[in-house]
Amino acid sequence: MIAVVCHDAGGAEILSSYVRRSGLDYFYVLAGPARKIFECKLGAIEIMPLDEAVKQSTSILCGTSWQSDIEIDAIKLARSLGKHSIAFLDHWVNYLERFTRLESTFLPDEIWVGDRMAETMATGIFPDIPITWVDNPYLLDIRQELAAIEVHNLLAQDSISILYVCEPIGEHALLRHGNAHFWGYVEEEALRYFLSNCSVLGKPIKRILIRPHPSEAVGKYSWAQGEFDLPMEMGGGHTLLEEIVSSDVVVGCGSMAMVVALLAGKKVISCIPPGGKTSALPHAEISNLQDMVRMNNRVTKQAKIN
Repeated sequence: MIAVVCHDAGGAEILSSYVRRSGLDYFYVLAGPARKIFECKLGAIEIMPLDEAVKQSTSILCGTSWQSDIEIDAIKLARSLGKHSIAFLDHWVNYLERFTRLESTFLPDEIWVGDRMAETMATGIFPDIPITWVDNPYLLDIRQELAAIEVHNLLAQDSISILYVCEPIGEHALLRHGNAHFWGYVEEEALRYFLSNCSVLGKPIKRILIRPHPSEAVGKYSWAQGEFDLPMEMGGGHTLLEEIVSSDVVVGCGSMAMVVALLAGKKVISCIPPGGKTSALPHAEISNLQDMVRMNNRVTKQAKIN
């Protein structure tokens, strides 16, 4: 039996899809957003205390979290008991930081990654740890779901619908680095930058759906509706894929939701504001709002000259 240990949403999406595809039985140590994500895919789950699950298991499979130390504790406990530990990386950023707490690093016995780009990155950062490529089970699920539904090319319409996917960027930076602006911006500034410049998309906007991250409060971004005269709604009432499919442009900073949107054939834009650290997403198909704004300003300036 393997103990699955997870807290944050990113790792939970991958591990819950992996578990469902494997058809095996597991011990579950789940907290935070992970519990809801696992239950949505697998139904009711018996949650075990960490100590009990690791002691009864032959090995552990865990995510990596910034909001919790549960996976770090699991890796430490597994090592003390001589149990094999595996961590599945769910993104392309902050690899070493995911295993570091208070300047101490706690690495698993093995690391799994979901694609070749992540494999190359992880191999360079962790040369002494086996890196195993396991085709991202969450994205495999997404591809299957997309194949079963009709995705319309909404860009052909006169007006556009936009999905904005949020991330607790400042909260993450504050927790791990003691400075909410460690990456040069916070989530409210990124949203404000997009809403101030969304006209560069070049078409009338029918709807902007603002979807909070699973770890964020539902009303966290409601201030934007009073600050901007734009057709905004708060999202999160439907699944991520449903909200992506019903939109034709998806905007964010570095969320995995942006990668899902690429799989759905949507136009995807990174809206990190000037001064912010460049998005770590390694996908060349993602447009940059700063580039779009600069281009629009040049065209406008040239038109005035002419």
